[in-house]
Amino acid sequence: MNTKAQLMSDNDAHAPVETKPLAIVAEGLSKTYSEGTIFRKKFNALKEVSFQVREGEVFGLLGPNGAGKTTFIKILLGIIGKSAGSASLLGKPAGSRAGRRMVGYLPEHLRIPPHLNANSALEYYGNLSNLPSRTVRTKRTELLQLVGLADRANDRCKKYSKGMLQRLGLAQAMLHEPRLLILDEPTDGLDPGARAEMRQIIKRLKATGVTIFLNSHLLQEVELVCDRVAILNEGQLRYCGNVSDIGDFIKSRPSETDDALDGLLIVLEVTGDPDAVNAGFEGQTFAVTEHEANGNFTVKLTVADQAAIDELVDRLRDANISIRSLRRERITLEDAFLEIVK
Repeated sequence: MNTKAQLMSDNDAHAPVETKPLAIVAEGLSKTYSEGTIFRKKFNALKEVSFQVREGEVFGLLGPNGAGKTTFIKILLGIIGKSAGSASLLGKPAGSRAGRRMVGYLPEHLRIPPHLNANSALEYYGNLSNLPSRTVRTKRTELLQLVGLADRANDRCKKYSKGMLQRLGLAQAMLHEPRLLILDEPTDGLDPGARAEMRQIIKRLKATGVTIFLNSHLLQEVELVCDRVAILNEGQLRYCGNVSDIGDFIKSRPSETDDALDGLLIVLEVTGDPDAVNAGFEGQTFAVTEHEANGNFTVKLTVADQAAIDELVDRLRDANISIRSLRRERITLEDAFLEIVK
């Protein structure tokens, strides 16, 4: 497939992301909906959201239901208008025809006519993007191979599973060689093997210089593929930065609760009498994540520092508890997400 991204020079494709042009810019972006005909209530779906995405990034947009993610994507694509602020795609105003031409979009619930097969569906969507049928036919075989549907290309879509429809949707999003892909729940409905394949596809696309902007509820998947994430909650931006830095961000935040993710998170695998194990961890707030019949326990807890770890180990040994393993556990994206939006 002779994509524009593949025609980039090696220097452009492998340049540091921070030096590349901006693919998405949101500045003070707000959206207010009005409900009712007489007594009109106003609902602020987005509240002055500002962040940037550079070309070549894999960027995740996260948030609970109702956070404003779908509203944000619809404004980018020109499906709805903004109430205030500004947004742009690849240097073009969000919603403009020039901007949309450079964007591929996979909606969460793509409706594909069931009487079509993969080949005819790509021709159908390609024609909607003003691609001649001849051009579509030269591209579709490689695209279907990329998404793992080449051997089902002539099967009608009504026979496809949800995961297969998602992969066909990704193929149609890439058909017109976009510089930016916006993917809404791209791994929804996929089994673990298919999700792994989707991750590899995203990584290959990134390697060619394509920018990926995705929205997903599967935080473990996001953590595996995204360079940076933005987290929305109740229409406001709560975090924007590297996935690898989110643990430090959580630790630096002031918290009004006692269960803040502060200190060192550790996991111990221990063996001993249940009463002795409870006594060994007395005074600690801990969670037993696994309990085997032979007296093996997996315990997760947060301690203040290394000195507290040493003290805990001494106490467990004094209680005749065997320590099979002890490891530091980093704050995952899911841990951080739940802390931010709770």
